[in-house]
Amino acid sequence: MPDFAPFRARRAALLERMGAGIAIIPTAPERIRNRDSDYPYRFDSYFYYLTGFPEPEAALALIAGAEPKAILFCREKHPERELWEGFRYGPAAAREAFGFDDAHAFAALDETAPKLLADQPALYYAPGLDPAWDARCMRWLNEVRAQARTGVAAPGEIRDVRVALDEMRLVKDAHEIATMRRAASISADAHVRAMRATRPGAMEYEIEAELLYEFRRRGAQFPAYWPIVAGGANACVLHYRDNSQRLADGDLLLIDAGCELDGYAADITRTFPVNGVFSGPQRALYELVLAAQAAAIAQVRPGSGWNAPHDAAVKVLAQGFLDLELCSGTLDEVLEKELYKQYYMHRTGHWLGLDVHDAGDYKARGEWRPLVPGMTLTVEPGCYVRPADGVPERFWNIGVRIEDDVLVTDAGSEVVTADAPKRIDDIEALMRAAPRA
Repeated sequence: MPDFAPFRARRAALLERMGAGIAIIPTAPERIRNRDSDYPYRFDSYFYYLTGFPEPEAALALIAGAEPKAILFCREKHPERELWEGFRYGPAAAREAFGFDDAHAFAALDETAPKLLADQPALYYAPGLDPAWDARCMRWLNEVRAQARTGVAAPGEIRDVRVALDEMRLVKDAHEIATMRRAASISADAHVRAMRATRPGAMEYEIEAELLYEFRRRGAQFPAYWPIVAGGANACVLHYRDNSQRLADGDLLLIDAGCELDGYAADITRTFPVNGVFSGPQRALYELVLAAQAAAIAQVRPGSGWNAPHDAAVKVLAQGFLDLELCSGTLDEVLEKELYKQYYMHRTGHWLGLDVHDAGDYKARGEWRPLVPGMTLTVEPGCYVRPADGVPERFWNIGVRIEDDVLVTDAGSEVVTADAPKRIDDIEALMRAAPRA
């Protein structure tokens, strides 16, 4: 049985932040893909963060105050449905296995919730996230208000539970960090496998299959997002997902892919030559992006502002675009007029965790948030050169992005995806040693 102590600790931390009141946090619904076929089920991140409970049709009620309590609502045991769909914990077993104070059938939620809301000062949930849950919570509140003549009071405030949870999720605990390191290791190995399998004439989807195979072979449940496998000019499409073209000799291949392990995402991008050898223009742009990433990672440390890595990467890229005659003018002009955005138009990173673009604000009270140990983020500068008048033709259709997952530590930072090669010599040596069909 997995250790559910971290989930109990997170519930206790949220209860302390609430002070008094009741929180209702449902998991995600099952979703139909087409006709009788469902999408593979994936729980809601907020719900899972507090429970570790993987089944659909579930909700968590947390009652804060003098006698805090955690109550799970989940599916009942059902031998016939389990014959078709697999094991269900049921309330009694879930209460014991996951460390809840109480558990009830999910079907009893509408009857039980108004009783739980009675005489609570505040209701915490996620208003506006799901119209059906909005309506459900309003119905419960109205049922409690209808009892006013009997002396029962309804919650006087509605508060967004995500405000507290987003702050909590920004800083990962030891359990989360361990899981994310494992996800990073699996994902790095998948990128190595993809490099070894790449050759001129292969289809992008063949390399996609290598990634997905390695994810699942190593125990990851899903890709964290659908892989981008973009050869040649496709690498200049930031969210390219067709993965349907043939790889050409002399082109670069950009792969943006990471697995999801026990709910936690990895997110890695590597760019490398289809034939195993960088050309001169490819090498020049690649080394520039690699230098920009190194400058950005150097800014990931406690006390550094969230935007510092982006600013560092942009400065290196802007100077490089001047040196390579992709931009003209002075460095100050390129930065102030944002001329670099012709080739680099996205941010340098995002929070990472249970969601690929994880919970948490990037600014606090109008200022960029300072980094603290336990935060995890991506660092992913890039360069994308499309054909255009005045752009040197030798760089046309070259797209490069290099992305790693970085943990803020007491001493600075740890690149948890470092096992995926990114130095030119290492990439060329790996591909040179790979068997070729």
